[in-house]
Amino acid sequence: MKEVAVGIIFRNGHVLACQRKRTVRYPLKWEFPGGKLEPGESPERALMRELREELGIDVSVDSEFFRQEWVYPDGSDDRKRVGAFRVFYFIVSRFAGEPVNHTFEQIRWTTPAELLTMDILEGNRPAIEALVTHVQQQEA
Repeated sequence: MKEVAVGIIFRNGHVLACQRKRTVRYPLKWEFPGGKLEPGESPERALMRELREELGIDVSVDSEFFRQEWVYPDGSDDRKRVGAFRVFYFIVSRFAGEPVNHTFEQIRWTTPAELLTMDILEGNRPAIEALVTHVQQQEA
């Protein structure tokens, strides 16, 4: 099972959504930025490294918001579970620098609720639903 750390980057009530390139698996799907953990690397350190590489920002990782395991059926065979992921979602509310797209087709600031209407990477949907509920509860 691959382990992945992703950031839910907040700024002024919006979150940063990133669109996968058209040349990769699940082309043009929207997702949160982040990536795979390297051997011996904590999820927090992996996220800091990945966001520096992908967006050119230095982040302070807040709390872990959500954790899930997800299997993409078209990326898996039962013996190797190639499509199996454990994903750590972290809130990021403090970062230095302005995000610059080094990896994606495009990046966009959007409200959490707007994410529900976008063509989201299926594995991100449970985290987005939890995020929208969390934001709505804070606003109530």
